[in-house]
Amino acid sequence: MGFAPLPLADAVQASIVDVPGHEAFVKNMLAGATGIDVALLVVAADEGTMPQTEEHLAILELLGVQRGIPVIAKADLVDREWLELVRAELVERLAQSRVRWEPPVTTSAVSGAGLAELRAALAGLAAGLVERPAEDLFRLPIDRVFAVAGAGTVVTGSTWSGSVGVGESVRLLPLDREARVRSIEVHGEPTQRAAPGRRTALALVGVDKDELERGHVAVTGTGWAATSVLEAAVELLPGAPRPIAARTRLRVHHGTAVVLARAVPARPIAPGERGPVRLMLETPLVARGGDRFVLRSFSPVTTIGGGVVLDPFPRQAGGPRGAGGAGRRRQPRLTADQTPAERLQCMAADAGLQGIPLSTLAVRLGVQPARVTAVIAEAGAGLLTCGDVLAARTAITAEVTRLAEVLRRHHEEHPLDPGMSLQALRAAVVAPPPPPAVIDQILDLGTRKQAWELAGSVARVPGWQPALDARATDARALLVRRLEAARWQIPTVAELVREFPDTPMRALLAHLIREGGIEQVDQERYATKAALEQFRVALETALTEVGAATPAVLRDRLGLTRKYLIPLLEWADRRGITRRSGDARTLARLTAGSGGA
Repeated sequence: MGFAPLPLADAVQASIVDVPGHEAFVKNMLAGATGIDVALLVVAADEGTMPQTEEHLAILELLGVQRGIPVIAKADLVDREWLELVRAELVERLAQSRVRWEPPVTTSAVSGAGLAELRAALAGLAAGLVERPAEDLFRLPIDRVFAVAGAGTVVTGSTWSGSVGVGESVRLLPLDREARVRSIEVHGEPTQRAAPGRRTALALVGVDKDELERGHVAVTGTGWAATSVLEAAVELLPGAPRPIAARTRLRVHHGTAVVLARAVPARPIAPGERGPVRLMLETPLVARGGDRFVLRSFSPVTTIGGGVVLDPFPRQAGGPRGAGGAGRRRQPRLTADQTPAERLQCMAADAGLQGIPLSTLAVRLGVQPARVTAVIAEAGAGLLTCGDVLAARTAITAEVTRLAEVLRRHHEEHPLDPGMSLQALRAAVVAPPPPPAVIDQILDLGTRKQAWELAGSVARVPGWQPALDARATDARALLVRRLEAARWQIPTVAELVREFPDTPMRALLAHLIREGGIEQVDQERYATKAALEQFRVALETALTEVGAATPAVLRDRLGLTRKYLIPLLEWADRRGITRRSGDARTLARLTAGSGGA
């Protein structure tokens, strides 16, 4: 490729990218043709249109180039009759093209004929072009990398969008490296800022030239990432040798990158047809929603079609978004004719509870960052903002319904529990776990819709109360009598489970605590409140008489073995009845009184 500035009228300067015309260098032609505003289709007068001319024309159409000027060069080598024949043939062919072509301009580099006319035609088209917004995200597909003494690593390319200034940082992908911009040149002239639609050279600090290559990209802003999967709308040229079927191997030309890929179409795409295709890339590249690309066959290498990126980070069944695994082909919802708001609705629905990070929307939708808020508003009330994630309301509502059923089953299986802990309800949200803000939105919506109510840290179906069935009522009566008979010889939960098999023992004990009839002594022991009150009185009496007492002394005074005495003494310590000093206990109130004296 060659590059040169071309000053036009009214201080407009065009950036010329001269790409090779030979059919053996179409790869280089593709690297230079992407992102241009106007195409000059050059046909030699002495040769006429060639096979590579047809391929170049197809590529321009596939890349979405809107305007063009056909140029018949070397007019001095042929007579007028032949020149008119070439001109007529070219006009007839271009009339079928999707590109809006100006009338052909005939030129001669030897005599200079037609060059002023060509310059005027270019100036006329330039006047009608819309300036690319500098407020967009900066992106520079790299086509050359080299080192310059005193400047360091230099990368060049055509600035697709946005701008960057000297001293700012760019992110280099897929290398995923930050580098500082030391200096900027546009066509050899130093400048403080790179503008969109210009040939740009960036001198970078923080990266070696051997780490970069053609196909890498320099970007700024959030949301950019190298991807191994593209959801795309593809069209196959009528002359393509075979359909695109499952696992068809292709060459994807995007920006200055060319990577191999496997096609996963929703259905086979025949020559001349269009359809949705998921491209599983063998090497990651950097793409944005709305980007155009060209497809070439793996072997023999020829241009067969192209398409537009609908989503650079599609969700994949069986793997995380953008992970690169093939997964199961999902029925596509995205189409090339959708608005950004419509595509956002589809993306959010497909993302489910994982949602879409707001920071990625400018890249995924291919809109300017300033437009993201408006696009979300256009998408309507079907989307909910959950922190820094956007999620579909239908997915959140469906999860509320599912969690309400989970809660109802919990009540059925644990009729004595006051409900389900809020932590357990959060953990019950469908896997993989959504972002915390999405879970918060689910719980909040469920509460507002009265799918459940929250009582402290417990969730329950509105109006639900723990209740005993007939079998549990019988077990309760037996358990109370057992604890009353035990008095201070408190059984462990494990012992109670052996005595009362098929009884939800801990749930029943928790129910009795809520009723107020029993109290927890430690993790494994429960006693009636009456028994514990009697123990307190007996303990205080003994300690009043003997003062400080060891467990051995109290064992004899209270008639208890250490197995039962020690848990009760530790309970008394925690309740503030006694105070332990070494192995001895004293009454806490007496100790406090002497300390005050």
